[in-house]
Amino acid sequence: MFQLGKTIISEDILEKEFVCNLSACKGACCVDGDAGAPLNEAETKILEEIYPKVKPFLRKEGIAAIEAQGTWVTGTDGDLETPLIDNKDCAYVIFDGKTALCGIEQAYNEGIVDWKKPVSCHLYPIRVKDFTEFAAVNYDKWDICDDACSLGKELEVPVYKFVKEALIRRFGADWYLELEKVAEELKNS
Repeated sequence: MFQLGKTIISEDILEKEFVCNLSACKGACCVDGDAGAPLNEAETKILEEIYPKVKPFLRKEGIAAIEAQGTWVTGTDGDLETPLIDNKDCAYVIFDGKTALCGIEQAYNEGIVDWKKPVSCHLYPIRVKDFTEFAAVNYDKWDICDDACSLGKELEVPVYKFVKEALIRRFGADWYLELEKVAEELKNS
């Protein structure tokens, strides 16, 4: 672990390798698990605002879940998250054949909304836990992502480089430049 500004970072994000391999996992992270995607308070307001524009991209099951539960929910642990369909799929998930994709991101890609998706999804496999004085930035090892780890190793792409855009979105460009310096120092030590 090391500190960068007000973040405590696991060295795993510098040392482990990862590149999503949708052709292998079929977007399992959007349909497996026992909770929706983590959200922050600002994102709950964004979801409420963009839902009418995103709704046409969603499956009927997702729309039904959102209409019944809301555009976001408070999970059993008290955290804010996306609602689920039958305690499984994220309500915002859509499918391209058998591959799960994000309906919000689809609307973003088509220029309908200007918000890509929850930052927790964009950051994955990094998870951020906010505390009063700092944020913990950790690598989340999940066996459904074994193919992504293999592809990352093959392509020699560390986690922090794979999620560069998302890290900049969450912490800013200056923070990311500092992270790159730490990674380079670690590599050369």
